[in-house]
Amino acid sequence: MITIKLIGGAKKSFSTDQLELDIGDGITIEKLLERLVEIKPENTPNLDINNILIAVNGADSSAMEGKMTQIKNGDLVSIIPVIHGGSNKKITISIGKKLIQIVEIKGNKQIDVSFLDDLRKEFPKIKLQAISSNFVLNSYHLKKILSISLDSEKENILLSNKLETDILMRFAATKQIADAITFVGIKPKINFILIAVGNKTMLDKLYQKITPFTIEVFSKDNSSFLKKHFKISKKHLDSISSKNPLEDLLIEKGAILI
Repeated sequence: MITIKLIGGAKKSFSTDQLELDIGDGITIEKLLERLVEIKPENTPNLDINNILIAVNGADSSAMEGKMTQIKNGDLVSIIPVIHGGSNKKITISIGKKLIQIVEIKGNKQIDVSFLDDLRKEFPKIKLQAISSNFVLNSYHLKKILSISLDSEKENILLSNKLETDILMRFAATKQIADAITFVGIKPKINFILIAVGNKTMLDKLYQKITPFTIEVFSKDNSSFLKKHFKISKKHLDSISSKNPLEDLLIEKGAILI
């Protein structure tokens, strides 16, 4: 028997906050989601399986094997919708007990590193980092890298003494802080992803402050840029047995910086 805890909007899809399913041992998250779509009542909102986070016994599945993570009898599976707002101008996710807000800022000549420094001074209780949009492929890539950094913080094995620097280095796939800043840091006229970790009240205040600068998140395909920058060839991609080979290669590069 598998217990499924439904959080937020997921509860509306099943008119309950918990399900128990007897679907055998060793089933993958992917198969579990297919089963949930099959049994969802017809008169309830759809469950958007492409915009959810899934935790198995409290651990984020994106830090394990993603949708290929296996579930066994007795496991507790939590399904947490990713919250979208403002016409996809804001994404809010939970990883472990951390609440993270993601927005994309349109670059212009007035916005530089001082923009981030000023926000840090105004919102000292929020951990803030900015990553050049060119270096973030999509939400899957983003969540995996953030999970690695947050797990490193929890285990006290950060690449630097701050979570924010660890995040920067993992997206740049380098142990050199100066290189990470050079390649991935804020540059005038270049869009960037603003990552904010904090409580809901402070994140809402931050979003109100930066709303005039935001654009739709992940509106650009950066795959060609990333393959060129990291020298990833078709041969490399073909050697990966995955539905997301480029993402998984980028995640691996960010994970092995020890």
